[in-house]
Amino acid sequence: MSNEKDLTRGNLWKGIMLFSLPLMLSNVLQVLFNMSDIAVVGKFGSANSLGAAGATATTVVLFTGFLIGMGSGVNALTAHYLGAKSEKDLRETVHSSAIVCFITGWILCAVLFFVAKPLLNLVDTKPDYIKGASLYLKIYAFGLPALALYNFGNGVLSASGDTKRPLVFLGIAGVINVLLNLFFVIVCNLDVAGVAIASITSQYISAVLIFISLVRNKGSVFVRVSELKISPEKAKKILALGVPSGCQNAIFSVANLFIQKAVNYFPKVFFDGNSAAANTDALVYDVMAAYYTACSSFMGQNFGAGKKDRMKACYWISVLYALLTGLIMGVLLVIFGEQFLSIFTNDPKVVAEGMKRLKIMGLSYAISAFMDGTIAASRGIGKSLVPTIIVISGSCVFRIIWIYTVFAHFHTVLSLYLLYPASWILTAIAEMIYFFVTYKKITANLPDPEKNGEADDSSSEADLIADKAEK
Repeated sequence: MSNEKDLTRGNLWKGIMLFSLPLMLSNVLQVLFNMSDIAVVGKFGSANSLGAAGATATTVVLFTGFLIGMGSGVNALTAHYLGAKSEKDLRETVHSSAIVCFITGWILCAVLFFVAKPLLNLVDTKPDYIKGASLYLKIYAFGLPALALYNFGNGVLSASGDTKRPLVFLGIAGVINVLLNLFFVIVCNLDVAGVAIASITSQYISAVLIFISLVRNKGSVFVRVSELKISPEKAKKILALGVPSGCQNAIFSVANLFIQKAVNYFPKVFFDGNSAAANTDALVYDVMAAYYTACSSFMGQNFGAGKKDRMKACYWISVLYALLTGLIMGVLLVIFGEQFLSIFTNDPKVVAEGMKRLKIMGLSYAISAFMDGTIAASRGIGKSLVPTIIVISGSCVFRIIWIYTVFAHFHTVLSLYLLYPASWILTAIAEMIYFFVTYKKITANLPDPEKNGEADDSSSEADLIADKAEK
């Protein structure tokens, strides 16, 4: 069975939206299932469960974000070879990616298991939360190899235009996750350990489902167990795109660890309110992220096919969609924020504290579209290293400096949360300058098959374009 699409043809406004909708639903489901962890322990767990689960959020995103970035790298390279119609390179990329991602997952598993408690201590996690949060992270670590495999499969299928099957697989795994959450916490009284076990179980289910679908796939992208071996050349390209993308995602979490430390400065009721309100970040970001995946996939295929005009249009349409989505969702969350926060807690004081964050962040989410959309576009043309360096400077170093200067001076909620839109604006400006300069250079002598009346199917031409993108 194959649900592949040629992203180099057709109406882009319609194509990007139809491509993004299943991704959007998939991302929303993932966020809702993750929220169920917080909601279940908050409603049915022990007194410190909500805080303990909330204390793990930044660390979890640090590790999962890296794996998602690796999947983005796989997506960009796969899309490129699909657009260039280079079958040999495509097969080597898919099979090398599976092994590279799975090994990466086990490496991160070992790292998280041993650094869980030190990381929690590093950000001054409240003593009442340390035990539960540390246990959650150590159990969760064993789900990272499965998450790595799922993101590999998701990246490959999305690059081919198939965003429906990952949605189905995630939906199946997510429903199981929610049911197991309720069973382990309410029936078995396992508290935070129960939601961690439920999470990794669902991750392995989604990984197995997506891997089997690739083994059975009859289209251009597939996995054959007999061909599972690493091509050094393709592994290098995968790591060149995936590691910077993964680091880019992880960098945000490193900066957020310092922000978490600042949050710990406030009273416990504020910490709990922040933990509940932070769920909106994942909800909005992940919905907007569907357009960034679309941008990278469409850019990658059209870059491989040499279609310059469609490449630039892909970028602007994706950014506009993300901007409008972030604006609408942010405003709705501000209006209905109290009802949303009541899902996670029955304490009106916690809800009131959570609204302080929600009012600032809800009106700022849309700004991030210019930053993240431009980064995705750069990845689509094979550029990942410099955008990552820009992110490190604008969204990590800048935020840390802000914490130790602006926040250290004012020590207010406003001075803490304004660092988000400030860093997004700064980083977006730098990313956009880099992208447009690079785009102009990299497409200057790019042949347009539509104008030339032919498409180049050769592996050597695909590698020539890919190598040019890496330089």
